[in-house]
Amino acid sequence: MRRKRREYSAAERRELWDRWKRGESISDIGRALGRAPGTIHETIRQHGGVAPPERRRSRLALTISEREEISRGVAAGEPARRVAARLGRSPSTVTREIVRHGGRRRYRAAEADKRAWANGKRPQICKLAGNRALSGLVAEKLAEDWSPEQIAGWLKNLFPHDQTMRVSHETIYLSLFIQARGALKRELIAHLRRTRSMRRPRSAQRGNRGQGQIRDAVSIRERPAEADDRAVPGHWEGDLLAGAANTHIATLVERHSRFVMLVAVDGKDTRSVTRALSEHVRRLPEQLCCSLTWDRGVEMAAHARFTIATDVKVYFCDPQSPWQRGSNENANGLLRQYLPKGTDLSKLTQPQLDAIAAKLNTRPRQTLAFKTPAATLNAALR
Repeated sequence: MRRKRREYSAAERRELWDRWKRGESISDIGRALGRAPGTIHETIRQHGGVAPPERRRSRLALTISEREEISRGVAAGEPARRVAARLGRSPSTVTREIVRHGGRRRYRAAEADKRAWANGKRPQICKLAGNRALSGLVAEKLAEDWSPEQIAGWLKNLFPHDQTMRVSHETIYLSLFIQARGALKRELIAHLRRTRSMRRPRSAQRGNRGQGQIRDAVSIRERPAEADDRAVPGHWEGDLLAGAANTHIATLVERHSRFVMLVAVDGKDTRSVTRALSEHVRRLPEQLCCSLTWDRGVEMAAHARFTIATDVKVYFCDPQSPWQRGSNENANGLLRQYLPKGTDLSKLTQPQLDAIAAKLNTRPRQTLAFKTPAATLNAALR
């Protein structure tokens, strides 16, 4: 039986966007709201990273108290004109309200109010979606690698007296990021200088300044020789494997035996990743806790805390050098047989990940003379 989707309350939705505007990570927002990071990411992505305007009732609309008064009048058999006089409303307003929401036999104030709120959604058509000539010009220039700012300025000069053929750069961005608008194809994002799929708040950009910098990072060039030549077990390579809707798992590969461990993580922020890895690594025999080589991802920014918790030293690859942890890259490729791109990794439990790792660890490997990683590791530990 399919589990019913839990809708956001108005307060939760407001808190989500407030936290996003303050620059909090998707993982932190998910923890605060008790939601999976993938759910938070999908909600934000649907709106292009821009908070939708909060809905408000029109001052002319009937209130819930007025509907309750109408309901009492209907139950008492009063004519619409008398009820309308008490409310200070037009009789036709009361009559249409009763007819629209079930008639005199089935009118209920709470149900009528709920239905009126739902029916009141009237999203405006995006300017680009309603003007094919304009959207065609914008798409043409995007395909030529023009930026939205350049296109907006060019249109202003080309059509100085025709407002219908001018559009702001923000509208162009949102039409790309919010596909529900139906104005511009998502493929055009590839022509932007930065191909991100949604807007990030400026506060978040300031907070992520220097993102490629990891404090006190120790270079892979200082890694012990025994790790380089794979002579003894206990030296690992690690990375995050990405799935759909900003979901991830951590992958660890032992260099000597190519033994794989998969670790479920709550998010890709450093706190979630280092905590999950620490809990997993602490279960290993001491002989297997020597070093960990990681990419330059900021998910390991708290590497010092990880080392204190596990006594495992962390070394970092050179920038843009994934080949320096080739065993891990190879294992991630093999994992795509079981976890193809587009898989929602947040739905996988740790036992399920352990079962997938066991399949890889019991398959013979050419690089191990067709022995299995599990057998190779067991032999090294004797």
